[in-house]
Amino acid sequence: MTVKIFDRPDVQAFLRELSGLNNGDGNPRMKEITHRLMSDLFRAIDDLNITPDEYWMGVAWLNDLGAAGQAGLVSPGLGIDHFLDERLDAIDADLGIENPTPRTIEGPLYVAGAPESVGFARLDDGTDTDGHTLIMHGTVHDATGRPLPGAKVEVWHCDTRGFYSHFDPTGKQAPFNMRRTIITDDQGRYRFQSILPSGYGVPPGSPTEKLLTALGRHGQRPAHIHFFVSGDGHRKLTTQINIEGDPLIDDDFAYATRDGLVPHVVERTDEDSIHANGLNGPFAEISFDIHLTALIDGLDNQINEQRRRAAA
Repeated sequence: MTVKIFDRPDVQAFLRELSGLNNGDGNPRMKEITHRLMSDLFRAIDDLNITPDEYWMGVAWLNDLGAAGQAGLVSPGLGIDHFLDERLDAIDADLGIENPTPRTIEGPLYVAGAPESVGFARLDDGTDTDGHTLIMHGTVHDATGRPLPGAKVEVWHCDTRGFYSHFDPTGKQAPFNMRRTIITDDQGRYRFQSILPSGYGVPPGSPTEKLLTALGRHGQRPAHIHFFVSGDGHRKLTTQINIEGDPLIDDDFAYATRDGLVPHVVERTDEDSIHANGLNGPFAEISFDIHLTALIDGLDNQINEQRRRAAA
């Protein structure tokens, strides 16, 4: 069918009306965005001959998505989170800012209020007996490259079943298991003990999985560890590392893998290393330094204050 009505004057007038551009009330920015998005949708319906059945199928899927609380899950799955990171990178490049530690997506499973300690923290509570002990450490550097004492390193990851505390459908995990906030010591160092996390997938049968299946894609993520890192006079860094060797590092449904965020994992089996870390057996070790960037004219141009994040 070649019938198209998008460019008709009455349709263009209708778009202005429904977007509120014909009145002096409301929010001008909201009007601008709504007009653009609705124009793009109307044009897509015209160009692709989207049928009423197809449209209402999409509405039903959006209702299911909202009921499941998965908007924050499908967003990275459709590459939107990654695209936002790419835009921030491009804005930084235009400003002449280099990011020695790359940013990458936050994901939907951060919880505010994790217990805080200085220098070192134990993330896991020892109940996940399938986990391989991990010691991870590094130094947070300021914008000049010097160690930054007092920086805040928020870290969180899932267990070996792929579940995060506060979102564990089995209810097995205690609050803030595998979640901590570490304040760097007087030499800018952080260190924690935990277990190596596993990768995981979107919930089976969920709206997100149904969409990905329709696109011929999977919903699996490689094993990873999330970080928020902040310090006085610096922009907050949102990033995550992948666990080296995971087969999905280059096939992450959330498109979070970036160069510089796959540190080497060293397996320690020697008695000196084991005893030096107060452990009873072999462990994995990851060293990962973090570099922050300075505020821009006293402001953080990348911080997201409006995102709704879970609070315990």
